[in-house]
Amino acid sequence: MNKKIICSKNAPAAIGPYSQGVKFSNLVFVSGQLPVNSVTGEIPNSIEDQTKQSLENVIAVLKEEGLTLKDVVKTTVFLKDLENFLKVNEIYGQYFEGFYPARSCVEVARLPKDAQIEIEVIAVKE
Repeated sequence: MNKKIICSKNAPAAIGPYSQGVKFSNLVFVSGQLPVNSVTGEIPNSIEDQTKQSLENVIAVLKEEGLTLKDVVKTTVFLKDLENFLKVNEIYGQYFEGFYPARSCVEVARLPKDAQIEIEVIAVKE
């Protein structure tokens, strides 16, 4: 089995018994990234800033394997309030720039650290 644990100092450390990411064969699975700033430990207030921070954390983990958002084939977005869907979509679209991966978006009752959003991705390393 060709499995590798991925860890980035530029994304928040795992807050439980899981890895920031795992590479298996040519697939990279990035665990759900909360909008926690890895330097300050703070979570921004607005859903727009939280979306940006979650995506920046995803980018940091992908970068450890030499990947970018262009390598992402699937995302899952967890939202505390689906009323924020349009605001999240606006920011999300700016990050993926026309090549949109498959995506699921679900409303959840609660997220760790009372965040409003969490984003996980699957990428392919060719």
